This record gives sequence, structure tokens and C-alpha cells, in this order.
Amino acid sequence: MPTYAADYAASLADPAGFWAGQAARLSWLHDPPRPVLSQDEATGFYRWFRGGRLNTSWLCLDYHVANGRAQQPALHYDSPVTNVRRSYTYAELLDLTARLAGGLRAQGVEQGDRVIIYMPNMPEAVVAMLACARLGAVHSVVFGGFAPPELAVRIDDAQPRAIICASAGMEIDRPIPYLPLVQQALALATHRPACVVVSQRDFCPAELPAEAPAAAATTLEKTETRFVDYQELLAAAPVEAVPVDGTAPLYILYTSGTTGRPKGVVREHGGHAVALRYSMGAVFGLKPGETIFSGSDIGWAVGHSYIVYGPLLLGATTVLFEGKPVRTPDAGTFWRLCADYGVNVLFTAPTAIRAIRKEDPAGQLARRYDLSQLRHLFLAGERCDPATYDWAGELLGVPVVDHWWQTESGWPMLASCVGYADAPPPRAGSAGHPVPGYNLQILDEEGQPVPAGTTGLVALRLPLPPGCLPTLWHDDARFQAAYLDQFPGYYLSGDGGYRDEAGYCYIMGRVDDVINVAGHRLSTGELEEIVAAHPAVAECAVLGLHDELRGQVPVGLVVLKDGAVLPETALEQQLVQLVREQVGAVACFRQAAVVARLPKTRSGKILRKTLRLLADGEEFAVPSTIDDPAILAEIRAVLLRRGIGVGATPPPGPTLAQSATSSGRGGA
Repeated sequence: MPTYAADYAASLADPAGFWAGQAARLSWLHDPPRPVLSQDEATGFYRWFRGGRLNTSWLCLDYHVANGRAQQPALHYDSPVTNVRRSYTYAELLDLTARLAGGLRAQGVEQGDRVIIYMPNMPEAVVAMLACARLGAVHSVVFGGFAPPELAVRIDDAQPRAIICASAGMEIDRPIPYLPLVQQALALATHRPACVVVSQRDFCPAELPAEAPAAAATTLEKTETRFVDYQELLAAAPVEAVPVDGTAPLYILYTSGTTGRPKGVVREHGGHAVALRYSMGAVFGLKPGETIFSGSDIGWAVGHSYIVYGPLLLGATTVLFEGKPVRTPDAGTFWRLCADYGVNVLFTAPTAIRAIRKEDPAGQLARRYDLSQLRHLFLAGERCDPATYDWAGELLGVPVVDHWWQTESGWPMLASCVGYADAPPPRAGSAGHPVPGYNLQILDEEGQPVPAGTTGLVALRLPLPPGCLPTLWHDDARFQAAYLDQFPGYYLSGDGGYRDEAGYCYIMGRVDDVINVAGHRLSTGELEEIVAAHPAVAECAVLGLHDELRGQVPVGLVVLKDGAVLPETALEQQLVQLVREQVGAVACFRQAAVVARLPKTRSGKILRKTLRLLADGEEFAVPSTIDDPAILAEIRAVLLRRGIGVGATPPPGPTLAQSATSSGRGGA
């Protein structure tokens, strides 16, 4: 068996040779890739597996049906918010995918066309993704419930031939109709898709309009948008998978950009399939036939990689969950899923574990379920504080693997690779060691490597391994400027961190999360670790607020655990003392306020920059990814009451109390 040390060294010494070996584990249609690694003449960007012919949908479904897994469960769908459970074998999933692909082709969707998928975590969404891949069409999953202006931006950027949407998503207590949101987006967008395919949900069916929204009538002169029922497309004859080049785009996934305009991360068929197939075994230690539950959403990178494509490429079983880690119906939902489906690997975000811990601090609900099949808990999406890490490990009795990656990478860059017997074990606070293929370096502001223990900028020496973005959708210049220009020869991640003497890497958060207090650079991530260690604190955010004397000073916002009873002034004093003891008076940490909740993206990341701008009284736009904008008004009231910051003014546009529509979907 290969060792982590040997594979990591080989992946850096001879990237093309190492990944050619991994590519040989897949069944290529017609032609193997030649060359394995190349560079575009015009841009110099690296490309993997040009000339190889394959199809991701075929690898996920047809291959396994033909090789003994036809009757194995491919997908378990579990929705406590709609009270529906359903399992699909590989043969059933293949049949649905092939027929939907035939229906899409009948609507004019062909290889290279784009299709936007605007749906919650429902089986029809997974089938839609695989059907697009089967045709060689490029899908772009947009988080169901995104506000119409944001959906319109994505429509105009991707220019889809079709949109596939659900009639509704389900919040904990109410349905959220989706079709009106799509119609509003079409009224705002300049691009006209040929059709909108609507998957009806029993709890909130939609009446399909005969034509596109009246508000967009002036834009319909060239193209009229048809509205079609999803079930009608399934009546089509099944179609075979279309072989595509290894560099053909599989999907576009939009991520936030510093300008406010989203960046369309491109993923290619060849590199994506090779990297994810490798990661399932090497990083997660999963074998064909075993089960993984990723408590995320298909609208995020985790959902693409480890709900849908990674498990199916391996021949594993995946759990698709529509709900939340708490209140559907309680904080034991994740543990119930693990028990019901014999989950071997659980993957979620630290914020989900903190939410569970907040409602069930003693972990009593976990003891109701048989978790004997669970081997590992993987956490990613934001930095995991040691208190949460230790609580989860003690409760579950399995290794907790904090790891780090980005939408741009598509799969882990740092981890404890449990598939290797010699991989360094997990360590609290650390995201692990570089995964084979990633030449990770910590650089100073001049682009030079820093000594062990010194915080710097996290960068990766080019070429990035397969599966990472080769560029941005139709925007090579922005890709070059955003990621490559600052340090030639490197991809700049935008995160700060350090590597210790033993080689463990620590990601401290985005570079703009480093604050400068009277000339001393302090990591808000480090301060948050200290605050989160207080026994009454469920989760927290530390902000660097403007200070005339010191430049910036840190302020804490904390959410208490359920049942915690402690006067706010006493808690503040205790937190100040903790920071003084562990960092020193130089930190100038003197204020902490209790809030009911923290603003987060729908993927669970705390919006620290937005909070800082709010407290400093600077103008800002409410981020499109925010879970509930009303939270900002609540926190502003707390800051004003406590005299923290300068008293923020509401941002231009919609009021803070005006909530964006949310689908209320699951997990991380």
C-alpha cells in the first residue's frame, strides 16, 4: 500500500506522473488523456487531461450498474421537513437520469449549453445535475431561495438555455414558493432561457404560466420562455452519455467576490472526476459500498463534491438531507440519520456542531442512537475552535478531522488523510497537513516563505492539482488578477495561517480577519478560540473595530448555550480575563456583548466583515449570501445599547429588517 509520505513527495516531484496513475483508476471513454498536464498557449493556465474522453454521469452511474452495483442504494433521501424518505438504487438513479437527459435534449439542451438548477436538497436536483453532465451540458446550481436580483445576475452571466427549479422549498414552519422568485429574476435579467422546467412538490404545487412573466414582455421579442413540468421530461426516451474532452466544463459554481459581483468557478470533467475519486479513499477513508452523509446543500461546493459526485464516482451510498441540524425536529437529527443509514463518514460544518451543542450541551440526544458504524467526523467550511472539536470527539468517540478547502479547489487542500495508515493524526486547532498534490507554502508580504510558527499568507505553488478551478467562467483576466498576480508562480488563497515545527497547518481565517492593535498584528481566529473556550459560550465572533488611539481594538459577540445563566457584565469580565491571561494586555480586549444569534451565510460562515462594517458605522451592502438579514438589525440594537462601536447606519437599499427569502435547507 502506498504511504502518505511517499504519495505526497511523488505528487510534488512529478505531478503529471502521479495524477496519470490516479486517472488510470477511472474508465475513460474512447481515448486516454494525452497529455496529462498542459498549459494554454494564450493564458499560460494549467489544464489537466486534455484529449481524454469521458463522461462524469457515466462514471457515476452506468459504470457501477455494469459492474455489480445496480441494486446497491446510491442515494438515501431524508426530509423531516416534508416527512418524506426514499432510497434509490444505482439502477433507478441511472434510469431517471437518462430519461431526464432525454427530456432536456427534447427541449433543445445540447453539449456545451448551460442549465441553471434552482432547487432545494431533493432527489430531482441530483438527477438534474447528473442529466446535464450526461449531455455534456454545463450546470450551475444556485442555492434555492436566493433573492431574484442575485439569480438574475447568474442568469445573465451563465446565459442558460434552461432553468430547472422546484415549485417550492420548505422552511421549518412554512413553504417558500420558488417559481415567483424565478419569474421575478427573469423580469430583471436580460438573457432569456428557452424553457423553465418546474418540479412540483406536493405541499406547494405551482401553476405554470403559459408564457414568460408579463413584467419582462419588452425583452421577449427574440425568445419566448416556455414553462414545462419536470415529470413531462421524464416521459422521454433515455439517452446515452455523451463523451466529452477532459477539459470540458462540468459545472459553474458562483462564489462571492470582493467587488460584490460573483465569480463563476469552473470545474472540468476530467480533473474533477480524478481528484474526487482519489479523495474519497485517500482523505475520507471511504470504500465502495460504504455510506457518507454530508450535512450540506447541493448549492455549495461541499454538496457538489461530497453529496453528489464524490460518493457516486466511488460507488458509495450518499445521504441527501433536507432539513437543519436542529429543530427538525431536534438537535439529534444528525445522529438519527447516522444510525438509520449506517453512516461511516459524517461531514458537516463546525457551525452545525455548535448549533447542536448549544441546544444539547450534554449530548444526551446522541446517546439515543446506535452510532457504531461511524468512523470519522469531518469538519470544514470555517475554522473549528478546539472547544467544539473536543466536545464532538468526546461525544462521538471517533476521530474528528478538521480540514480546509475552498469553492475554488473543489476538494480538500489540508486534512489528516485517514486513508493512509501513516498519515499524521488529527490535532485540535489544526486543519492537518497538505493533501497530496498541494504544494502549500506560508509566505510573507514579499512572497517569501516564513519560518515555522510565523503567521503569513497561505499560497499554493502552481500547478494546482486536478479538480481545482482552471479559470473563472468567461473571465480569464479576473482569475489572473484575483489569484495569480500577487505572487507569480503561486495561487493565493486569501487566507492567513501558519505551519508548526511538526508540519501541522493552522488556518486563521481570511487575511482581512487579521487586526492591527497599536502595531501588534493579532488573529481574530486566535481570540475567538479563547472566547469560545468559556463554558457558557456556544459560538462567537471577534471583530476588529476602529479605534482612534490604537488603530483597531477587538470586540466579542457571543451566543450563549441553552440553559446558560450568567449576567452579561460578569461574562464580559471573565472573557476579558481569559484573553488577558492567554494573549496579554496588548490585545486590548475589553468589551463583549451577548447576542441571540450571529449573521451567517447559508453555508454557515459568520459574516465577520459585515459585522465590523456595521459596528464601525460604514456603509455596506447586505451580502446576497446572508441567511437572514434581520439579524443585522438585532445586533445593531445590541451594539447601540452597549455603546460598542460608533453606531452603525443602515446600508443603502433594502432595510435591515427586510428578510431575504430563504429555503431553510439543511446542514452546513
